[in-house]
Formats: sequence, C-alpha cells, structure tokens
Amino acid sequence: MYYVYVLKRAESSSEIYIGYTSDLKRRFHEHQKKNKSFTGERGRWKLIYHESYLSEEDAQRREKMLKKHGSSKHHLKSKIKKSLES
Repeated sequence: MYYVYVLKRAESSSEIYIGYTSDLKRRFHEHQKKNKSFTGERGRWKLIYHESYLSEEDAQRREKMLKKHGSSKHHLKSKIKKSLES
C-alpha cells in the first residue's frame, strides 16, 4: 500500500507539506525529527489527510499532481478546509 499525505505545520495556519510513502507511520515520525530537511527545520507537524493507493506509480502521480497543478491543490484544500483551520 502507498499513501499520499498532507501535513500541516502545527504553529502555522497555512503551511502544508505534501508527500508520498509506503510506510505512513515511519514517514510521519521522520518529519517530526529536528534535522536539516524542509519539515525538520520548521517544528512540529500534524497529519491532516491521506489517500491510499495499491500502485506506487499512482501515488507518485497523485503527489506530483497536488504539488504542481494549482487546481488540484486548490480542490484538495477546499475538501479539507476545516482540518486546515484547526
């Protein structure tokens, strides 16, 4: 199983991170570690959304779509609006 996920920075109302992984729990814990990565330098994150895929290729395609296509990202943000506000 592969997952496309959205993290929201705990201290920010608007900063999000989109990624994909085959091990959601492990990857989330990696994001929480303080290191030189994008998420590690910015403090704590909350997992606010994920989608599951059987195919790694499908998960990669969806991640790229959300990162590069404004309309896809906008649609997702409207779908998870309340989660982004909390």
